[in-house]
Amino acid sequence: MVSEARYAGALRLDGKRALITGATKGIGADIARAFASAGATLVLSGRDDAELNTARATLADEFGVEIRTAAVDLAADDGPAALASTALDAFGGLDVLVNNAGVSYPQPVTQTDPAQFDATIAVNLRAPALLASIVGAAMAEAGTGGSIITVASAAALAPLPDHYAYCASKAGLVMATKVLARELGPHGIRANSVCPTVVLTEMGQRVWGEEAKAAPMLARIPLGRFAVPHEVSDAVVWLASDLASMVNGVDIPVDGGYTMG
Repeated sequence: MVSEARYAGALRLDGKRALITGATKGIGADIARAFASAGATLVLSGRDDAELNTARATLADEFGVEIRTAAVDLAADDGPAALASTALDAFGGLDVLVNNAGVSYPQPVTQTDPAQFDATIAVNLRAPALLASIVGAAMAEAGTGGSIITVASAAALAPLPDHYAYCASKAGLVMATKVLARELGPHGIRANSVCPTVVLTEMGQRVWGEEAKAAPMLARIPLGRFAVPHEVSDAVVWLASDLASMVNGVDIPVDGGYTMG
């Protein structure tokens, strides 16, 4: 049975072909669900075939949309190119790219592990930047415009202790997205970032669920709470939709005021 649509009117994404990375867990899973509800045709990417197949079957059954999957390790040297090729071939092109996949290895700056630093940069910056470059080139060649959406972080806009590599990778990704906006804008392709604070996914609950750890962070958020996944997904759907047709090169904090300082 097809579920009632979550979005209506100009927020619908019917006819749009979208690739979502990191689509089986946390924010990515909620974005995939939101896009399916909005009527988009989807390519879901992750590393685990079984999880991707479960997500595909669930969303296709619930929302009646066409979905393909691509199991790719984005940290591999050829991962971004392999994913771009598979996703572009799936439906003859892409209208939307959501760069969501990311990793984090919290540790004090004085105890930075070089291997984990490199892994963070590889997944959080290198992979999405290269993927956007390839997909953006294909969108430009197609001549029909498009939207590239980066799920960055409030940690890209304000320093977060114990997140040295993470902050650096997300800040670099925000600037890379602005370069995409500058260079691809003349082709009708928009590129924007969404920068959430802590989001209460399963991982977010696990990391920030302890009151003692959460309290100092919550004290810096004027709204006094962390985000929930749909608050990020709604912003991403809006950026993918025609309602955001003149929005290009911006980073949108979904953070309750955290980055005001």
